[in-house]
Amino acid sequence: MDQLITMNLVDLCAVLMLLTSVMAVATTRMKPLITLFSLQSVFLAAEAFIVAYTSGESHIYIMCGLTLALKVVVMPKMLLYIMGKIHVDKEIDLSIGIPGSLLASGFMIFVSYYIAEPLISTMETVERNCLAISLSIILIGLLMMCTRRKAITETIGLLMMENGLFLGAIALSHGMPLIVEIAAFFDVMVVIIIIGIFANRINKSFNSVDTSFLRRLKE
Repeated sequence: MDQLITMNLVDLCAVLMLLTSVMAVATTRMKPLITLFSLQSVFLAAEAFIVAYTSGESHIYIMCGLTLALKVVVMPKMLLYIMGKIHVDKEIDLSIGIPGSLLASGFMIFVSYYIAEPLISTMETVERNCLAISLSIILIGLLMMCTRRKAITETIGLLMMENGLFLGAIALSHGMPLIVEIAAFFDVMVVIIIIGIFANRINKSFNSVDTSFLRRLKE
């Protein structure tokens, strides 16, 4: 595959991942938010496949398959199941509102490119432009965790941060060692299960999954 075409495809997948993160910041309902996470994971899998094909790194094919199986199929179904158990399918409360969240996202993208630019200029791989996008996705995921009040939506922010981390690993070194990648996938699965139990307990105790209720524990 021609290097310029490869770079364009890799950059396109990364930009689409970033776009889904920005759209997630502006989303106020649970099901579309889960759909955006699934879509972002599809773009991550496509990115991994392109890098695996061009680099000849066979373990990245395994990462691509695990991403499709776990993040596109299993994890969204788990999140939908948790959502059904705690009866969350209404407007999502935001701490700073959609305009403020989008402005903050834009600022984080600018900061990410500013921070990553010196490192990008020293890299020669076709995935080098993905580094700044990876950092942007991680920061936007962190923003979601800080500004969403529902425990289940904070989980989506964590999962998008993890997608950004994998994108950065691909950009820097064609992925992490296989055993680390597999461990990371299953760690995230365990986190989803724990958060699901945690959200269910919050819902039973406060008749809501708004984590701001936890401030009562300080009193």
